[in-house]
Amino acid sequence: MSKSINNLPDSYPEFLRDLKARIQARQTRAILAVNQELIALYWEIGQQIVERQETAGWGDAVITQLERDLKREMPDLEGFSRRNLYRMRTLYLAYREQGENVPQLVAQIPWGHNIVLLEKVKDPIEQKWYLEQTLDQGWSRNILIHQIESKLYNRQVSQAKSHNFGQALPSPQSELVEQALKDPYVLDFLTLKQGARERDLQNALLEKLRDFLVELGNGFAFMGSEYPLRVSDQDFYLDLLFYHYRLRCLVVIDLKIGEFKPEDAGKMNFYLSALDAQVKHPDDRPSVGIILCKSKDRLIADYALANMNRAIGVSTYQLGNLPLEIQAELPTVEQLQQALDFSKYTDNPTDEGEM
Repeated sequence: MSKSINNLPDSYPEFLRDLKARIQARQTRAILAVNQELIALYWEIGQQIVERQETAGWGDAVITQLERDLKREMPDLEGFSRRNLYRMRTLYLAYREQGENVPQLVAQIPWGHNIVLLEKVKDPIEQKWYLEQTLDQGWSRNILIHQIESKLYNRQVSQAKSHNFGQALPSPQSELVEQALKDPYVLDFLTLKQGARERDLQNALLEKLRDFLVELGNGFAFMGSEYPLRVSDQDFYLDLLFYHYRLRCLVVIDLKIGEFKPEDAGKMNFYLSALDAQVKHPDDRPSVGIILCKSKDRLIADYALANMNRAIGVSTYQLGNLPLEIQAELPTVEQLQQALDFSKYTDNPTDEGEM
């Protein structure tokens, strides 16, 4: 066995890297396990309080007394203030009719995330949707707040989307692509001057690419701007090209600074045909196009897409300013493009027990 000059085996650095990875993995699992046990406890406490209030007629005074007694009997115990005890009760009431799997889902996100859902989202179906998206997308608490305040549920679940996915794509791909489409896209990290053109919008998005990728949603990997396609003796350029690693397809985004026009759909149909013939891998699914415009008439968009044989969606966008605390939470382009594991949640506890 060979040894280095400090009498350590040559394989030691690899052994150290592997050991560090194992320690970090175990630490992560330990954090998640502690969180799951804590939320399970909160759920049980909330359940016990509600059941006694409903069957034995206990009033709110019991919660106040419970806080005092717990502080007296267990002075080092945190997270059992009167306010937090009410939250435990609210947690159970919010999800007890949602199905057997919901308590398990609730336990997979930190208590701070649960508090946000309970206090900012009142509709039970919408609460469960944000809960599932948090698990799927790996949102921090600040990003979850931003998504709620930007009404992501309404933008992504809206029945007013304009697309032809149902006729252009087989099931279940058509449903999956529809779920990935939003209308409108909130580009509140951009500001454009009066009289801006498509190129200005494109350059602004490229400068804020990681923000744009977050708004697009989990699964998008950036492939390039002004992506070249040569058909016969002519050159064509796609504004933005992405690959969606979950949908297993290329996604073209064509930018429009003004209102959607019917000819925009024909142009996108041509782009997708050429892209599938020249760029798409044989194992990939059919490419998808998104026409991103300032405004649209839904009826005109629906008519324009009615007989197209390629999957095209028409969405609008809104501009604004993204809060600084949200910008700090955004992942890097490299993190998004490498499709890192988004299952790690690490909010710090507060004096209210918000883990």
